Amino acid sequence: MFPLNLPNVLTVLRILAVPVIVVALLDETPNGDALAAGVFALAALTDGLDGYFARSRDAVTTFGKLMDPLADKLLIVAALISLVSLDRLAAWVAMVIIARELAVTGLRAVAAERGIVISASWLGKAKTVLQIGAVFALIIFEPAPLGVDLLVYAAVAMTVISGADYFFGLRRRLEEQRQHRTGAKTEPG
Repeated sequence: MFPLNLPNVLTVLRILAVPVIVVALLDETPNGDALAAGVFALAALTDGLDGYFARSRDAVTTFGKLMDPLADKLLIVAALISLVSLDRLAAWVAMVIIARELAVTGLRAVAAERGIVISASWLGKAKTVLQIGAVFALIIFEPAPLGVDLLVYAAVAMTVISGADYFFGLRRRLEEQRQHRTGAKTEPG
């Protein structure tokens, strides 16, 4: 069982919001788009709040460290796939975003295995804001006006840029770690 604190409850609520959003979008739910947009907006708000509460209340848990990023990815990926199936989003856009999310998750696992913690950069935070804004706008506007299309392309661009930043940042940190170990072995003791 996980520690029952406010940040963890918010994370679990975000996970529970995912099927509500999908059903509201894909089923013929009365006012489904409005319901999906409202639930998505509340779930996205909890993303920022759970981290804030965890840090400010010294309530960081292993559960939260593992489940918070998973909840974020489930929220975005489920919404993207739903929007693709409704023909509101091009499949290639969803695939670029989903591939980046999976790749960064893999990079974080590799880094953790080597004792390196990769914190969210400002580029990653900007990517999240743009993705949330783009998904929310795609839920609200049907058909999407030019401004929404531009927001989607900005989200894709930031997704690629922040993914490259994670990749090159990890590569640099692994190289520094390798040099440190090699240097430590060759120094006289």
